[in-house]
Amino acid sequence: MNNYCIIMAGGIGSRFWPLSKDNYPKQFLDILGTGKSFIRSTYERFSPVIPDENFLVVTNKAYKQLVLEHLPMLHPDQVLCEPARRNTAPCIAYAAYHIQSRCKETNIVVTPADHLVTNEVEFQRNIRLGFDFLAKNQNALMTIGIKPSRPETGYGYIQCGSRRDEVGSRNEEVVKVEMFKEKPDYETAVKFVSEGNYLWNSGIFLWTLDGIMQAFKQYLPDMVEVFEKGKNDFGTANEQAFIDAHFIESPNISIDYGVMEKSPNTFTIPADFGWSDIGTWGSLFTHAKKDENGNAKRGKVVSVDNKNTIINIEEGTEAVVQGLEDYLVAFRDHSLLVCRLKDEQQIKVWIEGLK
Repeated sequence: MNNYCIIMAGGIGSRFWPLSKDNYPKQFLDILGTGKSFIRSTYERFSPVIPDENFLVVTNKAYKQLVLEHLPMLHPDQVLCEPARRNTAPCIAYAAYHIQSRCKETNIVVTPADHLVTNEVEFQRNIRLGFDFLAKNQNALMTIGIKPSRPETGYGYIQCGSRRDEVGSRNEEVVKVEMFKEKPDYETAVKFVSEGNYLWNSGIFLWTLDGIMQAFKQYLPDMVEVFEKGKNDFGTANEQAFIDAHFIESPNISIDYGVMEKSPNTFTIPADFGWSDIGTWGSLFTHAKKDENGNAKRGKVVSVDNKNTIINIEEGTEAVVQGLEDYLVAFRDHSLLVCRLKDEQQIKVWIEGLK
C-alpha cells in the first residue's frame, strides 16, 4: 500500500506520425494490435504491485479526459496536468510534490506510458526486487537496465562494473552504476554489447520519496525553488492554479541529465523481461507479425510484390500497395506518409514542413 507509480504520458509521439498526432497521441493508441492502448497496458502491468489509488498520471492538460477514458479506475485528482512540456525532471518533481502532500514516506516507480513488456511476471518480480532494495538503501536512485540483445543505436546505455560477470551474474541482481552513456553510433554499440557490462537504459526509475527529494535539492536547486513556492498548495484546491502559473519556470531538463548522471548513488537491475521502447516505426516493425514476404500489415490492405514493408491503414479505409521494399506506408486522419524505413528518423523534421 506504500508504493506509488508515476506514469509519464504527456508526449505526442511525433515519430509515429501520422498515427500519433497532437489530438490523439501514441500513448492512447493500440499500435501493436493487442486490443489495448499503451497507457492501459502500462497500468495493467503495474496494477499487481501498485494499488489503484496510488497511481498518478502526469500528462498535458489537453489529454486529461483521454486518460480517464482509458483508465476509468482512476479518480480525476490522480491525473496531474502540465500546462506545458518541460521534460521529465519537472514532470517527476510535480508528481513527487503531490505525493508528499499525501504521505511522507513511500516508494515510487516512474515509467513512460508507451513501452512494450512481454514477460509481465518477470517484470513485476524486478519491480518488487527494486522496492526490497530501497527498504535497505533509502537514498539509492535506481533504474531498470535491460540486457541488450543487439547493438542498438536508439537507446542510451548504462555502464555497470568492469567485467562481464559483474552484470547480473553470481546472483547479483542489483549492481552499481558506473556511468550513463548517450545513444551511441553503431560501432560503439557493438563495442558496448561485446564488453558485456553495458545495459540499455529503459527509462524506468525507482526511489523513495525522500531519496528523490534530496537529489532534487542537491542537483536541481533552481527547479526546487520553483516548486517550493507552492509547497502548501499541493494536495489542495489551489494546486492546479499554482502549476498553471509557475510550472513553466522550471528548467527544461530530463531526469537523466539533471539527476541520474550526477549522482554517485545510482544502481540498476539487469533485467530481461521482453522490453522494448516502441518509439519508432522500426521498433514496431521488429515486434509486428509479418507475412511470408516480411511485410507488417494492418487494415484493409492488398499487398502486391512488396517486401519488408510496413503498411498501416486506419479502419474504414482501404489500400492497394505494390512494388515496395523496405518502405513505410501509413495513413490516418486524412494524413499519408510514404518513406523509406531507413529514413524514418527524419519524420519529425518532415512534418515540421506541414506546420
